Amino acid sequence: MITHLLVEKVLVDGTWLPNQVLSVEHGIIKGIADYPFASDEVKASISQTIKGSVIPGYVDTQVNGGGGVMFNHAPTYESLKVMADAHLKYGTTTLFPTLITDDIHTIERAADAISEALADNHSSIAGIHFEGPHLSVEKKGVHLPRYIRALTDREMATYTRKDIGQVLITVAPENVSVDVIRDLVNHGVIVALGHSNAPYDVVEQALEAGATGFTHLFNAMSPLTSREPGMVGAAMLNNSICGIIVDHQHVHPKTVELAYKVKGPNELMLVTDAMAHVGASEDRIAFFDTYITREGDKLTTPDGTLAGSCLDMHSALVNSVNDIKVTLANASVMASTTPAVFTKIHDRVGDIAIGKAANFVVLDSTNTLCQVWLQGKKRFTYSAELHNSDKSLLSESRE
Repeated sequence: MITHLLVEKVLVDGTWLPNQVLSVEHGIIKGIADYPFASDEVKASISQTIKGSVIPGYVDTQVNGGGGVMFNHAPTYESLKVMADAHLKYGTTTLFPTLITDDIHTIERAADAISEALADNHSSIAGIHFEGPHLSVEKKGVHLPRYIRALTDREMATYTRKDIGQVLITVAPENVSVDVIRDLVNHGVIVALGHSNAPYDVVEQALEAGATGFTHLFNAMSPLTSREPGMVGAAMLNNSICGIIVDHQHVHPKTVELAYKVKGPNELMLVTDAMAHVGASEDRIAFFDTYITREGDKLTTPDGTLAGSCLDMHSALVNSVNDIKVTLANASVMASTTPAVFTKIHDRVGDIAIGKAANFVVLDSTNTLCQVWLQGKKRFTYSAELHNSDKSLLSESRE
C-alpha cells in the first residue's frame, strides 16, 4: 500500500521545495510531486500533512554507545538495538556502531552482533566501524595502550567478512603498511586515518594506497605546523572526507569554521563519537577499568582526558548552523549525504529521493527537532515549543 504525505517544505537535491507530496511504499520513497500538479486520486489519499522543514535522517559513522550501553562492554545484538533506539530519538536513522580498541575476542563478538542485526534486517544499522586497535600509542586518546597492536591475519579475516555490511576501519598509517591498506581497500573495506602521529609524507602514502577519510579531524592526529603539515595538513589538502565533532569541546568553533571553508559540505561530515551517555540519564558510566563522567556537554575520564562525547547528531547540526554559520541545507549534507557517500550507502540513504529509504526528520522554524521518521513510519514526535536540548517525548509509534 502506498502512503501519500503532504510536506510543507522538503530539501531535495540541495533545493527547498514547497508543498510536495511524498509517496512511500514499503519504507521506500516512490514519488515526489508538487501538490498542485498531483492527481486527484493522490490528493484524495493523502494520509498526513507534515508542517515544517523536512530533511534526510542523519547518518552517523562513529557511535561508540548510547542509551547507557557501550558497544565494547556488551558486543551483542541487544546492545545494538538499545544504541540504535537511543540515537534514533535524535534523528539518526542510519548508524555505524563503533568498536574502539579492544582484544580480538571482542572484535569477533562485535562482528557477530552486527551480522545478527543485518540478518534481522535492522532498520538503522548499516555496518560497523572498527576504530583501532591498529593506532598510535602517542595519539591514543582514551584507547587503552595494552590493546594497541599490529594487524594480524585473524583480524583481517574479521574485517573482510561479507556478512557484516559495510566495514569502516580507522588506522594509524605509521603502524599499518600501505600493502595492508591496499589489501583492505581491495576487499571493500573503507579505510580512514586517525589516532596517528604520522608525518605528512606517510599520510600521503596511505591515501595513495586507498585510504579515503580521516577520523575526527584535528583530534588525536599530528597537527599542522609551519615545518610539518602533519595529518591535519594532509586532510585539509586532499579530496578526502573528514569526520568532525561539532560539540565545541573537541574543536573550537573557529577551527571548525576554517575546516568548513577549506573542505566544504561535501568533504566534511558530522559525527558524534558518542559514548553511552547519549540518551541515558546517568552522568557516570563505566569504561573498561575506569569510568567516564559527564559534566555539562563534556565527557572525561578521572585524569581529565576527553573521552568521546555526549553529542547527538541533531545537536551537531544545530551547532553547525548556529555557531559555524553553515546553512541548514549544507548542514544537512554534512549530517546525511556526505557520510552516506563516504560509506558507500548513498544508493539507499542520505537524501530524500525516489528509490531511497523514507528516513527523514522534521524541524520547525527554529530548527528544533519535531518528528523522526524511519522507513516511512513516524517514530517520534516532540513538542515544537521546547528547545532540542530540553525536548520532551510526546509520543512514540512502533507500528
